[in-house]
Amino acid sequence: MNDKERRRRYDKVVGQFSQDMFRYAFWLSHDRQLAEDVVQDAMLRAWKSLDQLQEDGAAKYWLFTIVRREHARFYERKRLETVDIDTPGLHDENLTCGGWNHDVEAVRDAMGELPLDYREPLVLQVSMGYSVKEIAKLMELGEGAVLTRLFRARKKLKNILHDSYGDE
Repeated sequence: MNDKERRRRYDKVVGQFSQDMFRYAFWLSHDRQLAEDVVQDAMLRAWKSLDQLQEDGAAKYWLFTIVRREHARFYERKRLETVDIDTPGLHDENLTCGGWNHDVEAVRDAMGELPLDYREPLVLQVSMGYSVKEIAKLMELGEGAVLTRLFRARKKLKNILHDSYGDE
């Protein structure tokens, strides 16, 4: 494959998923600047390893795996200051539904209280619209494990909401 064909393939594959890559990186990092850095690093890694992508149809999962690994690499390379804030990222209207709604806000807050193992597949399904099969591939889990995590996440979410708001 010549440079022009390689560039065209890269633009096609990465271009259609660049916004999803950013949303996923932002959700992982809870920081817009860090998400931009992670996506930039992921795009560079995708360029370098484009020949490893055998089917363009698998590009979304391939790219999301790269984003996830680049996010992990960032924390391996750097020691970051931690700041105590309450669940950033779940309130960004550009990444979720627009406008303020008390019920939506309550669910977002409750989702922020879930352990990451339950929150991640739930956010991928509810906020980003991925199927169980897609989530399993992205998280490198079996579909049964994803279904179990989603079931437990919803159960925990229901309990959190009931404990917080009761029968309002």
